[in-house]
Amino acid sequence: MANPSDYKHEYFNVTFPAEYVAHVEINRPEKMNAFKEVMWINLQKIFQTLSHDPSVRAILLTGAGDRAFTAGLDVQAASQGSMSQTSSDPARTANALRRHILDFQACITALEDCEKPVIAILHGISFGLALDMSLACDIRLSTTTTKFSVKEVDIGLAADIGTLSRLPHAVGNLSWVKDITLTARIFGSDEALTHGLVSGVYADKAAAVEKGLEIAKTIASKSPVAVVGTKEIVNYSRDRTVADGLRYTAVWNAAMVQTQDAKDAMLSGLQKRKPTFSKL
Repeated sequence: MANPSDYKHEYFNVTFPAEYVAHVEINRPEKMNAFKEVMWINLQKIFQTLSHDPSVRAILLTGAGDRAFTAGLDVQAASQGSMSQTSSDPARTANALRRHILDFQACITALEDCEKPVIAILHGISFGLALDMSLACDIRLSTTTTKFSVKEVDIGLAADIGTLSRLPHAVGNLSWVKDITLTARIFGSDEALTHGLVSGVYADKAAAVEKGLEIAKTIASKSPVAVVGTKEIVNYSRDRTVADGLRYTAVWNAAMVQTQDAKDAMLSGLQKRKPTFSKL
């Protein structure tokens, strides 16, 4: 069992609702789970720890309360944080901003880099950073009342934490990507499902969380060697040619098919029993 004391970080609740399953809850409901600077850092710490925790094989990500997964960036807090610091020299200001943007990008990329699959449950208001985070996840589910928006053009900037880079890969429709990113319009789950932004829509948050937990438990029952390898290869292949993906798969599996997990899985199939696998 994972050690809860390893996951005590401000503005987040981390629980373990099933064997090998972690549930990360963004916990700032009074501000609609809007992010201020410490939350970015804590999110990164949590997912880096989960990535290497042998007692975790799948992760659920939600927001506290029913109003919002996250309303995005806490603009008021950001205006007083490190991003607001400037120099009299434009080049030095630009270099400091570049460093901060890269640091913030890395906090969100921690979800994508996490070895374990992450399932995002998008509910209520899911604006701005909600898209950045969920697009770095592996599976996205939503509810009939979820409201999405890539909000950044409304605050005078191009989204810079991941949406503009990951969204075209996730949905494969550049016209729609430009529609929602250039207008910042609010859209619902039916449209998100039509374009492949989410893979399922459920009646409410409770139903979506229940389905997400069901998926997480199914993933957690599989060989952790196979699951880690599958996520790694899919993400690698997404950004490269088919030939590159095939070569990488061959190199990866040259080592990984030697696992005891493969033997146990095949034997359990022959014996018609559910296999169990060692921690990774």
